[in-house]
Amino acid sequence: MRKFIRITILLLLTMSSVQAATVKTISIDSRKMGKKIPATLILPDSYNDNTQRFPVLYLLHGAGGSHAGWNARTDVATLSDEYGIIIICPDGGHTSWYFDSPIDPTYQYETFVAKECVTHMDQNYRTKARRDSRALCGLSMGGHGAMFLAIRHQDVFSVAVALSGGVDIRPFPNHWNIKKRIGSIETHKENWETYTVINLAKNLHDGELAISIDCGDRDFFLNVNRALHAQLLEAGITHEYVEKPGKHNWIYWRGAIKRQMPFIDKHFRKSKIVEQAEKTL
Repeated sequence: MRKFIRITILLLLTMSSVQAATVKTISIDSRKMGKKIPATLILPDSYNDNTQRFPVLYLLHGAGGSHAGWNARTDVATLSDEYGIIIICPDGGHTSWYFDSPIDPTYQYETFVAKECVTHMDQNYRTKARRDSRALCGLSMGGHGAMFLAIRHQDVFSVAVALSGGVDIRPFPNHWNIKKRIGSIETHKENWETYTVINLAKNLHDGELAISIDCGDRDFFLNVNRALHAQLLEAGITHEYVEKPGKHNWIYWRGAIKRQMPFIDKHFRKSKIVEQAEKTL
């Protein structure tokens, strides 16, 4: 009986130490939208042990999701601990597509994520407040958002990772409330051309962003991801492309975020080496 109790205690202690990161919900003020917006903040365990500064991963949810989805459905808190990275999951609205909507002033999520959220993090937490220590990653709508925001705000972010990303919105004119954000494709065709990632990516130069694309082979966004991959190859833009068996679901994204964290971490480590070299000059 005593042996059983000891084993049980050891198991409980082991389970409690699996997720040592601090996970909490915070509110971030959006002056542009005139409201406070929730976000899930994950601080690695090492954050509490010293005074060093940490790189930050801005992790975006998909259409119909919320800021809480990533932590509720994946092991991102464990990954935060493993890699020593702060993770912030800002709420992107039900179907914002991370646009500053030109027709709906209540949906201004480009400014919120790329400016207001970044400012809040840098002012309130021990972040490395430089572009090469900030990464964007997201799934589905958030995959679009990661690429969209990184391309348009290269002074802020240096890494863009799209998981099952809707990287070309034009084939889906009647889905996920996109037309409520930028107008219908019939009446606002210019918006659809201007705001779609695959067109924005035509302005990229090699080396400007660290880019990784990851999509399942049975995903309804597979063709647009393949098209973006081909376009980047033709333009000579260095990037990583992963296509694995899977659909547009959390089973795939749980594996994808684990695959992509080493890519993000590798970039952050390079920036740390540069940072240390700069200090010695």
